[in-house]
Amino acid sequence: MPAAHRSWLSWPLLLLTAALLSACGFHLRTSANLPFKSIYMTFTPNSPLGVELRRNILASGNTVVLPTEKDAEATLQVLGETREKVVLILNSQGQASEYLLYYKLTFRVLDANKKELLPPTLITLKRDISYNSSQELSKAAEEVLLYRDMQTDMVQQVLRRLAAIKTGVATKVEPAEQAPGDIKTDRQTSPAPAVPAAQ
Repeated sequence: MPAAHRSWLSWPLLLLTAALLSACGFHLRTSANLPFKSIYMTFTPNSPLGVELRRNILASGNTVVLPTEKDAEATLQVLGETREKVVLILNSQGQASEYLLYYKLTFRVLDANKKELLPPTLITLKRDISYNSSQELSKAAEEVLLYRDMQTDMVQQVLRRLAAIKTGVATKVEPAEQAPGDIKTDRQTSPAPAVPAAQ
Protein backbone atom coordinates (compact mmCIF):
# COMPACT_ATOMS: atom_id res chain seq x y z
CA MET A 1 0.00 0.00 0.00
CA PRO A 2 1.47 3.42 -0.96
CA ALA A 3 2.71 5.54 1.94
CA ALA A 4 0.46 8.44 0.93
CA HIS A 5 -2.59 6.17 1.06
CA ARG A 6 -1.63 4.86 4.50
CA SER A 7 -1.21 8.44 5.71
CA TRP A 8 -4.70 9.33 4.44
CA LEU A 9 -6.22 6.34 6.25
CA SER A 10 -4.53 7.30 9.52
CA TRP A 11 -6.39 10.63 9.82
CA PRO A 12 -9.74 9.12 10.93
CA LEU A 13 -7.87 7.11 13.58
CA LEU A 14 -6.15 10.24 14.89
CA LEU A 15 -9.46 12.11 15.05
CA LEU A 16 -11.13 9.23 16.87
CA THR A 17 -8.27 9.08 19.39
CA ALA A 18 -8.55 12.82 20.03
CA ALA A 19 -12.31 12.47 20.57
CA LEU A 20 -11.82 9.63 23.05
CA LEU A 21 -9.20 11.59 24.98
CA SER A 22 -11.56 14.56 25.10
CA ALA A 23 -14.35 12.32 26.39
CA CYS A 24 -12.25 10.96 29.23
CA GLY A 25 -11.33 14.46 30.40
CA PHE A 26 -7.76 14.69 29.03
CA HIS A 27 -7.11 18.35 28.17
CA LEU A 28 -4.13 20.66 28.26
CA ARG A 29 -5.08 23.19 30.91
CA THR A 30 -3.47 26.46 31.82
CA SER A 31 -2.78 27.31 35.45
CA ALA A 32 -5.54 29.39 37.02
CA ASN A 33 -3.55 32.16 38.75
CA LEU A 34 -6.47 34.21 39.99
CA PRO A 35 -6.13 37.60 41.75
CA PHE A 36 -8.29 36.55 44.72
CA LYS A 37 -7.98 33.86 47.38
CA SER A 38 -11.66 32.87 47.42
CA ILE A 39 -14.56 32.99 44.98
CA TYR A 40 -18.26 32.15 45.00
CA MET A 41 -20.03 31.16 41.77
CA THR A 42 -23.79 31.23 41.13
CA PHE A 43 -23.93 28.21 38.82
CA THR A 44 -26.69 25.74 39.61
CA PRO A 45 -25.41 22.78 41.67
CA ASN A 46 -25.78 20.36 38.73
CA SER A 47 -24.25 22.63 36.07
CA PRO A 48 -21.51 20.65 34.22
CA LEU A 49 -19.76 23.92 33.36
CA GLY A 50 -19.80 25.03 36.99
CA VAL A 51 -18.41 21.67 38.13
CA GLU A 52 -15.54 21.73 35.60
CA LEU A 53 -14.71 25.38 36.31
CA ARG A 54 -14.67 24.72 40.06
CA ARG A 55 -12.37 21.72 39.54
CA ASN A 56 -9.92 23.81 37.49
CA ILE A 57 -9.85 26.63 40.05
CA LEU A 58 -9.23 24.23 42.93
CA ALA A 59 -6.48 22.45 40.97
CA SER A 60 -4.46 25.68 40.91
CA GLY A 61 -4.13 25.57 44.71
CA ASN A 62 -4.28 29.40 44.89
CA THR A 63 -8.03 29.99 45.20
CA VAL A 64 -10.81 28.22 47.08
CA VAL A 65 -14.42 28.02 45.85
CA LEU A 66 -16.84 28.82 48.69
CA PRO A 67 -20.36 27.35 48.95
CA THR A 68 -21.84 30.76 49.92
CA GLU A 69 -21.20 34.38 49.03
CA LYS A 70 -20.28 35.26 52.61
CA ASP A 71 -16.54 35.88 53.09
CA ALA A 72 -15.82 35.45 49.36
CA GLU A 73 -13.37 37.98 47.93
CA ALA A 74 -15.09 37.72 44.52
CA THR A 75 -18.42 36.51 43.17
CA LEU A 76 -18.93 35.18 39.66
CA GLN A 77 -22.56 35.88 38.77
CA VAL A 78 -23.98 33.74 35.97
CA LEU A 79 -26.38 35.93 33.98
CA GLY A 80 -27.17 33.33 31.34
CA GLU A 81 -26.04 29.91 30.09
CA THR A 82 -27.67 28.52 26.94
CA ARG A 83 -27.17 25.91 24.23
CA GLU A 84 -28.73 26.22 20.79
CA LYS A 85 -28.91 24.02 17.71
CA VAL A 86 -29.66 25.92 14.49
CA VAL A 87 -30.21 24.50 11.01
CA LEU A 88 -27.34 25.62 8.79
CA ILE A 89 -27.91 23.78 5.48
CA LEU A 90 -30.94 22.05 3.91
CA ASN A 91 -30.63 19.28 1.34
CA SER A 92 -32.66 18.99 -1.89
CA GLN A 93 -35.52 17.34 0.03
CA GLY A 94 -35.72 20.28 2.44
CA GLN A 95 -34.24 18.29 5.32
CA ALA A 96 -31.44 19.53 7.54
CA SER A 97 -28.04 18.23 6.46
CA GLU A 98 -25.88 20.43 8.67
CA TYR A 99 -26.40 22.19 11.99
CA LEU A 100 -24.63 24.94 13.90
CA LEU A 101 -24.22 24.35 17.63
CA TYR A 102 -24.03 27.39 19.93
CA TYR A 103 -22.87 27.50 23.53
CA LYS A 104 -23.26 30.89 25.25
CA LEU A 105 -22.32 32.11 28.69
CA THR A 106 -22.94 35.59 30.10
CA PHE A 107 -21.40 36.47 33.47
CA ARG A 108 -19.89 39.26 35.54
CA VAL A 109 -17.57 39.40 38.55
CA LEU A 110 -18.11 41.46 41.73
CA ASP A 111 -15.84 42.01 44.72
CA ALA A 112 -16.85 41.68 48.39
CA ASN A 113 -18.25 45.24 48.34
CA LYS A 114 -20.39 44.54 45.23
CA LYS A 115 -18.04 46.60 43.09
CA GLU A 116 -17.92 45.36 39.50
CA LEU A 117 -14.52 43.87 38.72
CA LEU A 118 -15.60 42.53 35.32
CA PRO A 119 -18.65 43.91 33.51
CA PRO A 120 -21.25 41.60 31.93
CA THR A 121 -19.32 39.49 29.44
CA LEU A 122 -20.77 37.23 26.75
CA ILE A 123 -18.74 34.31 25.40
CA THR A 124 -20.21 32.56 22.37
CA LEU A 125 -18.75 29.32 21.00
CA LYS A 126 -19.81 27.67 17.74
CA ARG A 127 -19.34 24.23 16.17
CA ASP A 128 -20.61 22.80 12.87
CA ILE A 129 -22.05 19.29 12.72
CA SER A 130 -23.39 17.40 9.70
CA TYR A 131 -26.50 15.23 9.93
CA ASN A 132 -27.39 11.93 8.30
CA SER A 133 -30.58 10.08 9.27
CA SER A 134 -28.85 6.74 8.61
CA GLN A 135 -26.21 7.60 11.24
CA GLU A 136 -28.48 9.12 13.87
CA LEU A 137 -26.89 7.39 16.88
CA SER A 138 -23.32 8.24 15.90
CA LYS A 139 -24.28 11.85 15.15
CA ALA A 140 -25.97 12.16 18.55
CA ALA A 141 -22.76 10.93 20.19
CA GLU A 142 -20.73 13.40 18.09
CA GLU A 143 -22.98 16.25 19.24
CA VAL A 144 -22.38 15.31 22.88
CA LEU A 145 -18.61 15.33 22.29
CA LEU A 146 -18.76 18.73 20.56
CA TYR A 147 -20.68 20.29 23.46
CA ARG A 148 -18.20 18.74 25.89
CA ASP A 149 -15.32 20.23 23.92
CA MET A 150 -17.02 23.65 23.92
CA GLN A 151 -17.54 23.35 27.67
CA THR A 152 -13.82 22.79 28.23
CA ASP A 153 -13.02 25.69 25.90
CA MET A 154 -15.50 27.85 27.82
CA VAL A 155 -13.80 27.03 31.13
CA GLN A 156 -10.41 28.10 29.80
CA GLN A 157 -11.81 31.36 28.42
CA VAL A 158 -13.49 32.20 31.73
CA LEU A 159 -10.26 31.46 33.62
CA ARG A 160 -8.30 33.79 31.31
CA ARG A 161 -10.74 36.62 31.99
CA LEU A 162 -10.63 36.04 35.73
CA ALA A 163 -6.82 36.03 35.68
CA ALA A 164 -6.77 39.26 33.62
CA ILE A 165 -8.56 41.12 36.42
CA LYS A 166 -5.33 41.05 38.44
CA THR A 167 -3.24 42.87 35.85
CA GLY A 168 -5.97 45.20 34.68
CA VAL A 169 -5.55 43.90 31.14
CA ALA A 170 -8.64 44.49 29.04
CA THR A 171 -10.18 41.20 27.96
CA LYS A 172 -9.80 40.65 24.24
CA VAL A 173 -13.00 39.83 22.36
CA GLU A 174 -12.22 36.87 20.14
CA PRO A 175 -13.94 36.25 16.77
CA ALA A 176 -16.31 33.70 18.30
CA GLU A 177 -17.60 36.19 20.83
CA GLN A 178 -20.06 39.04 20.91
CA ALA A 179 -20.64 41.86 23.36
CA PRO A 180 -24.03 41.76 25.12
CA GLY A 181 -25.35 44.59 22.98
CA ASP A 182 -24.43 42.81 19.73
CA ILE A 183 -26.26 39.53 20.24
CA LYS A 184 -28.60 40.04 17.27
CA THR A 185 -25.93 40.56 14.66
CA ASP A 186 -22.30 39.70 13.94
CA ARG A 187 -21.74 42.73 11.74
CA GLN A 188 -20.04 45.80 13.14
CA THR A 189 -21.02 49.29 12.09
CA SER A 190 -18.14 51.44 10.85
CA PRO A 191 -18.11 55.05 11.97
CA ALA A 192 -19.44 57.55 9.45
CA PRO A 193 -16.74 59.62 7.67
CA ALA A 194 -16.21 63.10 9.06
CA VAL A 195 -17.90 65.93 7.12
CA PRO A 196 -15.60 68.93 6.44
CA ALA A 197 -16.74 72.09 8.19
CA ALA A 198 -18.16 74.81 5.95
CA GLN A 199 -15.72 77.60 5.20
